[in-house]
Amino acid sequence: MPTLSDLGQLPKRLVLGRPVRSDRLGESLLPKRLALPIFASDPLSSVAYATQEILIVLTLAGTAFLYLAPWLAIAVVLLLVTVVLSYRQVVRAYPSGGGDYEVAMKNHGQFAGLTVASALLVDYVLTVAVSVAAGTDNIISAFPDLDEHRVAIAVGLVALLAAANLRGLRESGRTFAVPTYLFISGILVMVVTGLIRHFFGAGLDAESAGYSITPEPGFEQVTGLALVFFVLRAFASGCTALTGVEAIANGVPAFKPPKSRNAATTLALMGGIAATMFSGVTALALAADVKYAEHPCDLVGFTDCETEPQRTVIAQVAAAVFGGPTSPGFFYIQAATALVLILAANTAFNGFPLLGSVLAQDRFLPRQLHTRGDKLVYSNGILLLAGFAALLIAAFGADVNRLIQMYIVGVFTSFSIGQWGMVRHWNRELRSETDPQARSRIRRSQTINAIGGTLTTVVLLIIIVTKFTRGAWLVLLVMPVLFLLMRAINRHYSHVAEQLVPDTDSRVLPSKVHAVVLVSKVHKPTLRALAFARATRPDHLTALTVNVDDAETRALQAQWERYDIPVPLTVLESPYREITRPVVDFVKGIRRTSPRELVVVFVPQYVVGHWWENVLHNQSALRLRARLQFQPGVMITTVPWQLESSVGRDDDGRGAGPAPGDLRRGITDPSEASPYG
Repeated sequence: MPTLSDLGQLPKRLVLGRPVRSDRLGESLLPKRLALPIFASDPLSSVAYATQEILIVLTLAGTAFLYLAPWLAIAVVLLLVTVVLSYRQVVRAYPSGGGDYEVAMKNHGQFAGLTVASALLVDYVLTVAVSVAAGTDNIISAFPDLDEHRVAIAVGLVALLAAANLRGLRESGRTFAVPTYLFISGILVMVVTGLIRHFFGAGLDAESAGYSITPEPGFEQVTGLALVFFVLRAFASGCTALTGVEAIANGVPAFKPPKSRNAATTLALMGGIAATMFSGVTALALAADVKYAEHPCDLVGFTDCETEPQRTVIAQVAAAVFGGPTSPGFFYIQAATALVLILAANTAFNGFPLLGSVLAQDRFLPRQLHTRGDKLVYSNGILLLAGFAALLIAAFGADVNRLIQMYIVGVFTSFSIGQWGMVRHWNRELRSETDPQARSRIRRSQTINAIGGTLTTVVLLIIIVTKFTRGAWLVLLVMPVLFLLMRAINRHYSHVAEQLVPDTDSRVLPSKVHAVVLVSKVHKPTLRALAFARATRPDHLTALTVNVDDAETRALQAQWERYDIPVPLTVLESPYREITRPVVDFVKGIRRTSPRELVVVFVPQYVVGHWWENVLHNQSALRLRARLQFQPGVMITTVPWQLESSVGRDDDGRGAGPAPGDLRRGITDPSEASPYG
């Protein structure tokens, strides 16, 4: 017959499955074929919206500046290659999984380390929100009638992702590998097919190719510095293609050995595939003359802009390449894109808990984030990330255009600080290295990181300037709050550790031990508590009750005498019928009289088997323990008495048998047990 605890575990087991032993941790390590979809799905999936973000900004001025899109795409690809090369140096130098946080902490100090940590924590939450919202967008592009359920769909998908990750790393890796590879193959087939059609004269025409665009007010004439700012803003939006690159550096411990080499190889694969797909989608979007505006009604010719959502750029490209929005190829691309965008949030579901674990180990976040759950994953970190992402999605209506304005600020903050930290790391290595070949390799790595640091710092400044009023200000506000919170948590843990350091006083035995047994009635739990208290051989033993009803107290005293209990019963008067305060005052009085005397309070308590029984019992005991635990020099000992419901029943329906220890005394009926023999 299942017990209460078994039934309480049932929902957990349905979601998570069976728990995994700690000695099986090595079995959850990832080969490269699973690590790629787990850690690289975010940058790979960003091709679904990075081109779109460039076009949104360029079309603010109509169609006059769309010719800049290829050059901006080239700049983004060059930046991506530089960042990937830079992070290959990180995973080799710091394979423990701290990533930019560890690099900043060891090379710049605590201030820079916590700045990186706060930036990454914010960005991981935004990664989930943006990826899931973008995936929902692509679902709606295929099925426009679902638009009114946008938020509910997105929040539900976050919950599914959390459940999949809670089941364990390898299991979620298998879940996410197939959609990621289907997306990669689908995009590459679409790019090759589209380029063949374009170069052989078949022509590509997007559904929006015939639309014109009304420039936003103030963008009719863009020249001089305004033009430079405009181009930089479009470039900053395209840099969303780089999100998630750092996740591999944070996830090195999850790789199979040799960890650093496998992580570096996975980074290279991710960079090459992402650059190829992003370039191909951008080229096809321009060849098909795709139009996409921030406000659909700015598209002149889009007659249903008030009621119908505009299709995403990748949806329009797929329709143009495969023969329309009803073709099998179109639905394949939409399904694969929606899946991989949703699953791209898995990058954050792996990176956030790992980073949270490192921060918790360093005492900057609660220690609970460092503990692995039943499936050897950091369950608390997964649940925390899912909760914040769901709140963000609900607050912004799952609107990608609003969410993405806050995106990548945190990414490029960590990029910049981390790369300059690597430059300092290599400087330190050069001071101790004498081998010419090794020094040459170090200088090459240092040059790569210096170039990466320079470019990412410039891009960070561009992002802050161009996106500040459009939502980046919120991230720049939240990051310092997280920074200060982590500093406060660290100060708390440090202060507690200082208080717990053993000193000479802590090794001095108490002068006396005064045992106090709380009595409500003369019954088995009370007699057991008295027996245990006497077995400790205290210097003083007090049986204590509180008089809240004169008749009941007189009856208790009569029972006490009738059972001939060899401990005097002390009665505390309580004119206002309180129980907790008189007991606490009595204990305080003992401590005042003899400060070196240790007071041990024995609290009898029922152990029940049903949740509703807890409501009916033990409330006074809970209140007493809650108050007494704040008293110095006082120990609280709970003496449990197991009721039948807590110990189960035999096959014949009777109680489970004698209490522990009764058989050794030759007693078969627990009701016959007497603590006084």
